[in-house]
Amino acid sequence: MNLLTATLRHRRARYWIAATAAAAAGAGAVALVPLSAANAAGTTTAASLPACPFWAAGITPPARSVTPWTPPLQTAQAANFTSRPAAPTLTGSLVNGQVTITIAKVPNAVAYKVWRDGVDIGYVSYWGQTTPLTVTDTAPCQNAYYDVVAMYDTSGSDASMGQLSPPYWLGSDGTIATGAGSVPVGTKINMLVTSYNDVGQAASGYNAQLGGCATDPRVIPWGTYFNIPGYGDCVAIDIGTWIQNDTVDVWLPGTQANGWGVQNRTLTVIANPYGGTPPGGTPSASASASASASTSASPSSSPSKSPSPSASPTPSSGSGGCAPAWNPSTSYVPGDKVSYQGTNYTATYYSTGAVPGAATSWAVWSSNGAC
Repeated sequence: MNLLTATLRHRRARYWIAATAAAAAGAGAVALVPLSAANAAGTTTAASLPACPFWAAGITPPARSVTPWTPPLQTAQAANFTSRPAAPTLTGSLVNGQVTITIAKVPNAVAYKVWRDGVDIGYVSYWGQTTPLTVTDTAPCQNAYYDVVAMYDTSGSDASMGQLSPPYWLGSDGTIATGAGSVPVGTKINMLVTSYNDVGQAASGYNAQLGGCATDPRVIPWGTYFNIPGYGDCVAIDIGTWIQNDTVDVWLPGTQANGWGVQNRTLTVIANPYGGTPPGGTPSASASASASASTSASPSSSPSKSPSPSASPTPSSGSGGCAPAWNPSTSYVPGDKVSYQGTNYTATYYSTGAVPGAATSWAVWSSNGAC
């Protein structure tokens, strides 16, 4: 790793796991993490709200100059999450200086997480209650963007998450609704573009991966797709302490991040290239994780040499034979084949102890039919 990459890596910040664990400890409670408590009492109009602050106060990135550029070895396609269960919808409005957000439940989800401009403002556990699921933003700001994701177990892992919602925008009328806000499709923005190669989870909870980028969500909200010349397509799913205002951070594997360096680029906001799934859809127990989520991280991040029961050929679905029985103690990797309760399954993600066919294992196993 050269000095440039080492320096760039130091400004990364990851809060997903700690925030989720803390919220899960108080099951059913809404854990709020406001940026500021300075929202004046009686504020009732969106125009009177303060400007949205950067999520990490007091950090000023150093001046960075354009460096020599080595083209990446591949053209990135935006991370594709459309095979996961569709995102829930949000409704909400500004009343007495606070935005109360209602989350529409989706089948099989056990929890929901809501962000404002990349800041975690609420975690709600669902155990079957019939009351509305709500989160209150106690420190709203002008033109804020909100995102939500449904979770299908409480691990906080990438595999536990459904699709990230498109951004919701707090409009001038004080209501939130899906909309492009100030960055509709076709918008062109001049940006300083840096690169990182961190592995593990991004701030949104998804794995860092090719086609997933870090942005300042006040400028390019999470869930926005865009094209960067020389890189390819990307979707905003991460943040960074130095990624402020006119800066975007693209993910590249290993030393390719060094080769990118620091560049000036004009990015273009594009429509979701996968078309997406209408919010509120029903998850399928046999849905598989997106290919980009399971294969684009650098090789060191995945247990590719884990013991696997798939060394010997197994009968294909419908041949009447069962694959080796699933073992809760075995670590499985994508492509492994098992059988469980008379059904053959193929692993679509790395797992240990994820029960085939369970509602919470939709991203881990794909059913091949009865055996």
